[in-house]
Amino acid sequence: MTAPSTPSPSRTGMRFPDRPIYSGWDTPSRVEADVFEIEAEGEIPRDLRGRYYQIAPDPAFPNRTGDDIPFNGDGMLRMFTFADGHVDYRSRYVQTEKLKLERAARRSLYGAYRNPYTDHFTVAGKGRGAANTSVVFHAGKLLVLKEDARATRVDTDSLETYGEWDFDGAVTSPTFTAHPRIDPVTGEMFAFGYEAKGLASRDIAYYVMDAHGKVLHEVWFKAPYTSMIHDFVVTQDYAIFPVMPTTTDLDRLKAGGPHWQWDPSRETCLGVMPRHGTADQIRWYRGPARWAYHFFNAHNEGTTIHIDGCVSQAQAAPFLYPDPLAYDITKGVPRITRWTADYAADESNGFEEQVLQPEFTEFPLVDDRVETGRQRIGFAGARVLGDEHKGDNGIALLNSILRYDFDKQQATGQYVLPEHFTFQEPVFVPRDDDAPEGDGYLLVLANNWTTMLNDLLILDTAELAAGPVATLHLPLRLRSGIHGTWVPEHLVQAG
Repeated sequence: MTAPSTPSPSRTGMRFPDRPIYSGWDTPSRVEADVFEIEAEGEIPRDLRGRYYQIAPDPAFPNRTGDDIPFNGDGMLRMFTFADGHVDYRSRYVQTEKLKLERAARRSLYGAYRNPYTDHFTVAGKGRGAANTSVVFHAGKLLVLKEDARATRVDTDSLETYGEWDFDGAVTSPTFTAHPRIDPVTGEMFAFGYEAKGLASRDIAYYVMDAHGKVLHEVWFKAPYTSMIHDFVVTQDYAIFPVMPTTTDLDRLKAGGPHWQWDPSRETCLGVMPRHGTADQIRWYRGPARWAYHFFNAHNEGTTIHIDGCVSQAQAAPFLYPDPLAYDITKGVPRITRWTADYAADESNGFEEQVLQPEFTEFPLVDDRVETGRQRIGFAGARVLGDEHKGDNGIALLNSILRYDFDKQQATGQYVLPEHFTFQEPVFVPRDDDAPEGDGYLLVLANNWTTMLNDLLILDTAELAAGPVATLHLPLRLRSGIHGTWVPEHLVQAG
């Protein structure tokens, strides 16, 4: 039954309801555009040659339930092309089965986030993947990811959608992580799918692909309970799967309820296995209820494994609580935290936790050239209290970027945006192939809440506090993206 908030297009046309999720910066943009020669202020480094791809949930139609959460929405892929001190922009919707069906019907057919029981009966059994969360380039292919579906392959230049990509039939899991990890030395990509045998199932499928995209290794195992696993980490010797208490329930889904809810009665369970291991080798190290959307990286020293991420004592998103009034803003603050587990120790020992940085941080990243090894430098979005802008959904947004030194265990640089600006996720670009770790540029979209337009900032990591070396002024408002990636031009051309 179609929700009253989605009127029949034959009578009144389509209209987004008056809800916080469809207002302010979250107002759907729905604009597919080409902007040749973006207006620039400052000097665009000529050594930046490549593509910055970013994906955002940008609803083409309002959710048929009348409301939504920020993680949902159709995938809008953005591309900034850098060449010889010039930058061009292109954006296109990822042409998923979901988007095609709704465009054909000229109305919303899909319901609540990851709950097919709220869909219109005409799309029962059809693809729900929105391809809206992350972008990865591997083995010459550009893949757009959302963890409740398989990868979608798109063209690196035109952004044309080729369709679902299952690695030549080798990935049998119907779900695929939004955060694969790539070993910069071997070129291997590590990935997994959770809820891999259907809604609320505990099954996880783990995959290792070689540098050419061929699946080398596949392992299936069960988690202690079903949880959202947005990110995971891989070291030189181990793969780590964090199961944390944002959980689901099949009966709740069938009743039309939300897919995920915070359940602090559960423990955090870190599943550790050799990175080319088997299901019988996984060990679960347990600790108190925690939440982390994203991790910097992990490394191991023998059997001792260190995992660095932005960890909170409780779910950071108020809309994922059974009762929003139960949200504790103090416990929901993610901080740079290290977890340590020993694969040689008994599972009953659990894992250790050390908070490294007390301030609010999110969207952590490292220099890709050190991934799976020991990193020294990390970057993260941060929040400077007293100079923050709050979105309509009540979540304080990021307004600074900090550089963190894991050897010194302290922040060693920070750029704070002017008032009325907030950040989207930054990406790191090395200055050149031989540059020291963390030496290069950060590319980040800044939201100007006064003009409601975006700037793309280029920050030099050697002088982070000095602010952007160049600012690109977009004539558009780009709805908040989730994740992006930088691909050097020579790799684009080689693919």
